Amino acid sequence: MSKNKPIFVTQPDLPDLNEFVDKLSLIWNSKILTNNGPNHKEFEDALKKHLNVQNLSVYSNGTIALLAALKALNLKGNIITTPYSFVATSHAIMWNGLTPVFADVCAHNGNLNPEKVEELIDEETTAIMPVHVYGYPCDIDAYERLAEKYNLKIIYDAAHCFDIKRKDDNKSILLEGDLSVLSFHATKAFNSIEGGAIISRDAGLIDKVNLLKNFGFRNEVEIEGIGINGKMNELQAAFGVLQLSDVEENISKRKKVFEAYVELLRNVEGISVFTSIGDYCSNYSYLPILVNEEYRLNRDELYLYLKEHEIYARRYFYPLISDLEAYKEILTNRNNILPVATDLSEKILCLPIYSSLSIDEVKLICNLIK
Repeated sequence: MSKNKPIFVTQPDLPDLNEFVDKLSLIWNSKILTNNGPNHKEFEDALKKHLNVQNLSVYSNGTIALLAALKALNLKGNIITTPYSFVATSHAIMWNGLTPVFADVCAHNGNLNPEKVEELIDEETTAIMPVHVYGYPCDIDAYERLAEKYNLKIIYDAAHCFDIKRKDDNKSILLEGDLSVLSFHATKAFNSIEGGAIISRDAGLIDKVNLLKNFGFRNEVEIEGIGINGKMNELQAAFGVLQLSDVEENISKRKKVFEAYVELLRNVEGISVFTSIGDYCSNYSYLPILVNEEYRLNRDELYLYLKEHEIYARRYFYPLISDLEAYKEILTNRNNILPVATDLSEKILCLPIYSSLSIDEVKLICNLIK
């Protein structure tokens, strides 16, 4: 195959343009652009049904949703979290006037290691914020035990977890912990251009985050608490509604791409593919590989080699959040030692994956790696 176009790490799925124009025409006629309009309501209802959850609040983006989730729990002090994530995870903690404490991660999936978390719990700890990295589930049972033992709140950054459900009973991973937060950013397996959502088993918490996203307004004259503007507009909500009709097909296409990578890279010495999904169904959001010492190039050399061929892989997640200048002056962990997270961040490379990526393009990428 001859390649004549760049291949990026991801490309967003888009709804049918004519159907979106029809939706836009209705918005133009109604002149309702925001403030819990008909598309917003339709999107929330459709998401609840699709994700098999009862309590869900749509937000303008995932970062504002993280901010509001932390605010809704009235937390103080320290939040133990992961250094191996996108910066929004710890930024949201800092913006709430809280201190992120970074614990090390598990080598097999990059998720926060509950044993390392427990070592860091003290009288200042009020919550744990794990991330389901690449959509691979954390050790949920372990975090439930820690929450009960130490009276802590659990907020899951579930940005990568759209449509991830347990295989045996179809239970959504979003129903774990006190709150889970989704992202609908354009880079995700499901997108509404920008967007996010907060999910909980507790209807009272969702009532609270609904207030928080609209400045705290209960009605025209009652304001309950210090809210923010986190409302999703009607254009994005309409886009999201249309996306839902195609998401299962798009995930199915991603699965074929993922499986092709796994097969083609199976016997490449020094390259291993993360596939740790456990008892859950995957949404195939990411294709992370580890570039180990046995491979002829190190991770950064492979990254640059692919880039020379206009294959734009990404080093998710590098550098570690704890290594960023903005975080060097704050508490990380007691010894500032994160060996597993450091090792992963220096070996990980996420290869292109999206529903419209062809198998021939996957073969091209894998041949370059070989």
